[in-house]
Amino acid sequence: MAIGGKSRSSKRSSSSSYASTITTVIFVTLCVFGVWMLTSNSVAPPQRTTTRTATDAKADNGFASSNDDQQTIKNNNDDNKEKAVFEDNPGQLPDDAVKVDDEKSEDDKATESEEDKGKEGVAVEENQLGLQGKESAEEQEKQKVSETRIYEESVMTQNQQLEQTNPEETNRNQDSEEEQSRRGNEKSKDQWRNQEPGDQQKKQEVESNIEEPAEVKTKENDQEKSKNDIKELEDEQKGNKQQQSQEQQELQTQEVVIKTSFSDETQDKQKEIMNTTQTVVKTSTNQEITEQDTREFQNQETQQQQQQQQQQDSGKEENSNEPNSEEPLRSSIPKESMESKKSWKTQKTQSENEKERRNVESNGKAGVYGYTWELCNVTAGPDYIPCLDNEEAIRKLHGRKHFEHRERHCPEEAPTCLVPLPEGYKTPIPWPQSRDRIWYHNVPHPTLAQVKGHQNWVKVSGEFLTFPGGGTQFIHGALHYIDFVQQSVPDIKWGKHTRVILDVGCGVASFGGYLFERDVLTMSFAPKDEHEAQVQFALERGIPAISAVMGSQRLPFPSRVFDLVHCARCRVPWHAEGGMLLLELNRVLRPGGYFVWSATPVYQKLPEDVEIWKAMSSLTKSMCWELVTIKRDKLNSIGAAIFRKPTSNECYDQRQQENSPPMCKDSDDANAVWHVPLQACMHRVPINQAERGARWPVDWPGRLQKPPYWLNSSQMGIYGKPAPQDFAKDHKHWTRVVSKLYMSGLGISWSNVRNVMDMRAVYGGFAAALKDIKVWVLNVVNFDSPDTLPIIYERGLFGIYHDWCESFSTYPRSYDLLHADHLFSKLKPRCKLQPVMAEVDRIVRPGGKLIVRDESNVIGEIENLLKSLHWEVHLTFSKDQEGILSAQKGEWRPTKYQASS
Repeated sequence: MAIGGKSRSSKRSSSSSYASTITTVIFVTLCVFGVWMLTSNSVAPPQRTTTRTATDAKADNGFASSNDDQQTIKNNNDDNKEKAVFEDNPGQLPDDAVKVDDEKSEDDKATESEEDKGKEGVAVEENQLGLQGKESAEEQEKQKVSETRIYEESVMTQNQQLEQTNPEETNRNQDSEEEQSRRGNEKSKDQWRNQEPGDQQKKQEVESNIEEPAEVKTKENDQEKSKNDIKELEDEQKGNKQQQSQEQQELQTQEVVIKTSFSDETQDKQKEIMNTTQTVVKTSTNQEITEQDTREFQNQETQQQQQQQQQQDSGKEENSNEPNSEEPLRSSIPKESMESKKSWKTQKTQSENEKERRNVESNGKAGVYGYTWELCNVTAGPDYIPCLDNEEAIRKLHGRKHFEHRERHCPEEAPTCLVPLPEGYKTPIPWPQSRDRIWYHNVPHPTLAQVKGHQNWVKVSGEFLTFPGGGTQFIHGALHYIDFVQQSVPDIKWGKHTRVILDVGCGVASFGGYLFERDVLTMSFAPKDEHEAQVQFALERGIPAISAVMGSQRLPFPSRVFDLVHCARCRVPWHAEGGMLLLELNRVLRPGGYFVWSATPVYQKLPEDVEIWKAMSSLTKSMCWELVTIKRDKLNSIGAAIFRKPTSNECYDQRQQENSPPMCKDSDDANAVWHVPLQACMHRVPINQAERGARWPVDWPGRLQKPPYWLNSSQMGIYGKPAPQDFAKDHKHWTRVVSKLYMSGLGISWSNVRNVMDMRAVYGGFAAALKDIKVWVLNVVNFDSPDTLPIIYERGLFGIYHDWCESFSTYPRSYDLLHADHLFSKLKPRCKLQPVMAEVDRIVRPGGKLIVRDESNVIGEIENLLKSLHWEVHLTFSKDQEGILSAQKGEWRPTKYQASS
């Protein structure tokens, strides 16, 4: 019995122990499931899930540092567990919210990878230990508290980091996805903000989900789903980046193609030309080159190949007189002959008292495109003329008796600042409407209207300044006055015998403006004085004029070139100091030319006027000027005295030796004018019929195309041929280039062009080619170039000497178009190109054009400078180290002013 009782008792004890063991295992299993579910976010409801971002790494770091035991397990993690067991469900967040992972550096990715592995290892080890029943209930409770705290810290860290990361992501996105990224970031932020107040509620929901078996999935399924989600996100991110990279490359390729090719409409026609001439063309215009131009290019290339050997042997240019031998339009830039320069004088060699020139080497084009431009910080503001507004130099003058303060005083260093636009500036009114009215805000100076309005100079009318066509001596209109002058001396013959004239003290230049109707070209000038902006008014109206003064130096014109000189109340003391100023007019007046003097001493009897008239009568008589007539204009109640310069030296020889003014020394060169002081003397009249000035030019317009009679065939021309042939070749060349290329191939609307300047004229061929267009061209002959300016005047055109290393004597925004033929390459040895381009920018109107023909490397440098000035480069063309560029000025101005010196 005893034995049997013991056996039954043992069975009961064994059964009780077995039940207890099963209960413990079940309890431990449930606890492990609870811990496992706490560490997993994959079972969260889809509407409350978040996407894993770069902030997870930082959250994991917090998790690792909060539990030393977990850190020890993490260090011993198996390397085979590479993927996270529990990953966040991407949910409905935008792509940008997860895009940052792909944009991290390699080091950051490596760090995150190691940390993710460590976290994954911790989670797996915990589950394994839990399943083996090695954690006590107390440890599990501590783990729950720790997990809850870690989860809250992780969520808060993710909120902060996401708000910092999203703006950086937006800045790195492509422009095409900017709006979508912004919306995605805002949506992501809103989701996080909505979740922040409910973090505790979310925690409770996660805990409650542990007890719902329907929503619990196996560890393997969660792993697989997380891996798939991550893979899909990574594939999508990589695809987006590849697509963005392809789109960016396509855009860059399209930009290059657009920049370096013609438009689709003209590409087929241009392709044949480009292949024939083997050139590189960049253009943004839609101009077409005609089939006739194509044939011409092909013919010229064939002829050049046939005569290549002949040119190499003889060194001579192709004979322009042979049939079908026209030069290619864009490659036929004439070459100056080095030998010919020996037979031509220059202003540099002629002017004995020329001041020392700057000789600064150009820096080339390194860094030019990135040049920082600033506004000129000067008192003159939008009307700044550097060589006339040099206040520092003017203060140092010892006297102003001879109007030295109105003469040129250029800064030691040419300015590189830009002149601001007047407030309210508008596109100028086109010619001929501009002759009668201009925009007030373009030249906002009402003082002259107040002082001279009663004389019909200028009036303010609303937003316009109007010009009734009057003047001090012709209140009732310039046309009546012009007819009055010709009726007084019929031999004047406006527009035929008299073509080029000089108007001294021109006011607003209405006299010259209305002479266009008589086919007369007028060089008007006046000083920048108390009659504010009078020359600026003229230029804005589309009438040629420069800022200059009859002062202490010779005018910048050759001798014996003007057919007539006009002065209507010009306020010049002609009789003072031995008649020095009137003798300067005598120098520039052509023998047989007329001086028209319309002033109060001619027709008034006031004591001062009577005294001046006596002095003028004596002076003109001693100068051998003939008083042709004195006429009264009853309509305007004025009178005019008209004098004529002698055509021989007979009168000079008959004068007594004590008479003054004296004759100039034979060594005195009448054509030397660059910074040459005035002299109170007269030059003899040429008597050799082959000498310039001995005969009057043929009537206009015949004089335009005919070589001057005094061009000697024995003299070598600029391009190496005998001078008359050189002249004819130049005229033919520019006529062809202008008609075939400039009129249609550069994108220029010539109906909007009025004021034109040829910055480096030779024979005036460019200006002559524009004869039939309603424009005027100021020809500039550089002071160190062959002195061809007398030829230009002989053709019935006009011009001026100048050094482009200095500022030009004109107001800002004066010209619609500048033409520079091989100018900049010749300036580079003497001065920097940056200030020269600043001067170009100053005198060109907004919307104005620049045409440059020069060496290819110089064209590139000019293009960079123009782009830094925000000009629009329409076309660049290059062949055989020669190129052409066409550009247009915009209204861009820098916002920063130059520091005051």
